[in-house]
Amino acid sequence: MGSDAATWLSLLAASIAQRPYVFTFLAAFLLLAGRDLGWRRTMGWLGWGFLVAFTAEYWSTRIGIPFGLYHYTGATAGRELFISNVPFFDPLSFPFLAYASYCLARWALRQSRGWQTVALAGVLMTGLDVVIDPLAVRGDRWFLGHVFHYAGWALVGALIVGGYLRAFGRRAEPRGSPVGGIGLYYGVLCFNLATTGLIGEWRLLGAGILVHVAAILLIYRLRVLRSTRAWMGAPRHGAAAPSPTTLTDKGGL
Repeated sequence: MGSDAATWLSLLAASIAQRPYVFTFLAAFLLLAGRDLGWRRTMGWLGWGFLVAFTAEYWSTRIGIPFGLYHYTGATAGRELFISNVPFFDPLSFPFLAYASYCLARWALRQSRGWQTVALAGVLMTGLDVVIDPLAVRGDRWFLGHVFHYAGWALVGALIVGGYLRAFGRRAEPRGSPVGGIGLYYGVLCFNLATTGLIGEWRLLGAGILVHVAAILLIYRLRVLRSTRAWMGAPRHGAAAPSPTTLTDKGGL
C-alpha cells in the first residue's frame, strides 16, 4: 500500500514537472476563483469540472462521444500520472478553462446566471479550443507530446458551468469581479498563441488571432447592447427602482 502511494506521488510530481503550464494556470484559477466564488464553491467547481472532463475524455477514447474518437499514444505512461488511459493533467485543465470562459461571459452579458451565460461560456471555451487543438496535434514539436481533441468543448464547457450553477443555486452568485478570470482566459490564449509562433506555425497563429479578434468584437458588442438595455430600462425620476437582481440574475437555471 505504501509503495503504491509512493508511486502515485512520484508520478504526480512527474506530471507537474512535465506540464508546469497546466499547474501554473491551475494555481491561478484556485487563487482567483477562491476570491470570486469562495473556497468551498471553488473546490466544488474543480471537482465537478474534473469529473465532467474525465468522463468526456474516457468516453471519447472508447465510443467517440463527445469529442470524436481518438486515442492517447501512451508514450508518457510510466513517466506521468494516468487515470485509466487518460493523462491526469488533461481533464485537470478543463475546470480553469471553463471558469475563465464563465468570467468573460459574465462580463459580456452583465449577468452571472441564465442559459445565455452558460451558452456563451461554452462558446468562449470552444474559442480556446480553436487555438489549443491545432497546436496540441503538433505536440511533437514542443513539449506537450501527441494529444488531440475534437469538437465538443462547447458542450463540456456549458455542462461544467451549468452544472455548477444548478448545484449551488442562489449560493452560486459570485462575490467578486470577473476581471481576474478574464485575465486567466487571455493568459491561456496568449500562452498558446506564443507557443504556436515559437514552433513556426504562422498560419495557425494568424488564424487563431483572427478568430479571437472577431470574438473580442462580439463580446464588446454584447457588452454594449446589455449596457444600452440597462440604461433604457432604468427608472425615470420618481419611478420605482428595479430589483438588484435585474442585471445579475436573469432567468436562473
